[in-house]
Amino acid sequence: MDTKEIQRLLDYIAKSPLAEVSIETEGLKVSVKKNSAVAPVVSVAAAPAPVAAAPAAAPAAPAAPVAAPVADNLYTVKSPMIGTFYRAAGPDKDNFVEVGSEIAPGKTLCMIEAMKLFNEIDSEVSGKIVQILVDNASPVEFDQPLFVVEKA
Repeated sequence: MDTKEIQRLLDYIAKSPLAEVSIETEGLKVSVKKNSAVAPVVSVAAAPAPVAAAPAAAPAAPAAPVAAPVADNLYTVKSPMIGTFYRAAGPDKDNFVEVGSEIAPGKTLCMIEAMKLFNEIDSEVSGKIVQILVDNASPVEFDQPLFVVEKA
């Protein structure tokens, strides 16, 4: 199950009257519980690996962030997936962007680790980073706001 399939499942469950769903496949276990007063809680765990090692999967293509208009000149860059948010490529590397950084389309803003794959999140707009909404190494949800950008 890839992140798109998981997101489709979450969208379906959000619209359905179901309160809890658990799905287990070879290599993946997904459990979703929702409460009408709170956003759905999602738990994704990898099943134990088989004894024989499988060949490594090719890295995923960089995911495009979801940008939503906040005001006329402000955009919110949102997470395109569930995962762990990283501001730099490694602990000893500089952050991709800081508050006040000028960005252009294609500029890497952060990385999100999802299912052991690191996905670079690139900007789709030109402008300046006004606010960083997530702490480094924090879990993020699909469509969660990550950055506020003042469009150029």
